[in-house]
Amino acid sequence: MATHEVLIIGGGISGLMTARELAHAGIEVTLLERRTIGRESSWAGGGILSPLSPWNMPDAITALSLWSQAAYPGLAEELIQNTGIDPEWEQSGLLFKNCGQSEQATSWCVRHQVVFERGISSESALYLPQIAHIRNPRLLKALRAELEQRSNVRLLEQHAVESAVIRHDRVQSIITGQGEFKVDKAILTAGAWSGVLGASFHLDIPIQPVKGQMIVFAAVHGLLHPILLNDGKYLIPRRDGHILAGSTLEYTGFDKESTEQAYGELSGFAYAELPALRDYPIEKHWAGLRPGSPQGIPYIGVHPGLSNLYVNCGHYRNGLVMAPASARLLADILLGRSSEIDAAPYRIIERSSEAPYNKAMPE
Repeated sequence: MATHEVLIIGGGISGLMTARELAHAGIEVTLLERRTIGRESSWAGGGILSPLSPWNMPDAITALSLWSQAAYPGLAEELIQNTGIDPEWEQSGLLFKNCGQSEQATSWCVRHQVVFERGISSESALYLPQIAHIRNPRLLKALRAELEQRSNVRLLEQHAVESAVIRHDRVQSIITGQGEFKVDKAILTAGAWSGVLGASFHLDIPIQPVKGQMIVFAAVHGLLHPILLNDGKYLIPRRDGHILAGSTLEYTGFDKESTEQAYGELSGFAYAELPALRDYPIEKHWAGLRPGSPQGIPYIGVHPGLSNLYVNCGHYRNGLVMAPASARLLADILLGRSSEIDAAPYRIIERSSEAPYNKAMPE
């Protein structure tokens, strides 16, 4: 049973980006995924690289989002060069069709130097032209392909964690259905399953699954240009002309089944916002489980009682948006590097008195 310098538990966007950061620093990394890498919430989302109402977000989410937004163009270009896979980063802009908090929104934009325009389609509309989106399945595919090229990375699928051996203040090993892995350092990045797995590590973090359903139309290029957001739902144009409509918020545990009710809700929204979509078929309907956490603020840092266990989880609806910054911060903490990002808001020990998880999280 060889010792793995860093063992990452979870192969979604957080796990892959964290593995990338550590691998680039020369660290030996083994990533364990319970099923298939990149096929849970990270794959299921829409890929908008912004919170849906950024002016309502806590400062901790804003800090990670703005850092990541600046990093994404370079990341996408590196992945194209290194793998030949284009994650389709597109700066299409984001149109808030009915921005009911206009003064709060514009004040936030001014404070954070975010370019905005008012009254594009109506007096209540707000347009952020620099907001981008990315084709998240292709991003995950590119990240995986890049990591597979590295001799210091192992990616292991179908390795569900069953338990952990803990002695004193350290995790000694991780036990999976495929064998036992001796641990030097471990990182929990298991998305919606992080709260459940945390119990194996004496960790009580209020992360719960929040289901979201989406549909995609086989439309044509040019039918929609900016991302359109109205009343908490959105339409996203893809480079190939497909248009995504999402998404629902459902508190149904680990149930990932898609429903006729959500299908009707999403298609009705899409037809109301873009009537031309009635001429195009709905190609697919799916669901994913977001890692819900209090206020949507992720946990990033070292376990308060286990010196070699770290966490990077609980990103709720903004895992893709915050992934580059979250991974960089976690790597900085683990490697003892100075960081551009203040770690304090994400520490577990600093947040032990938080209110328990509830549905009243920011959109």
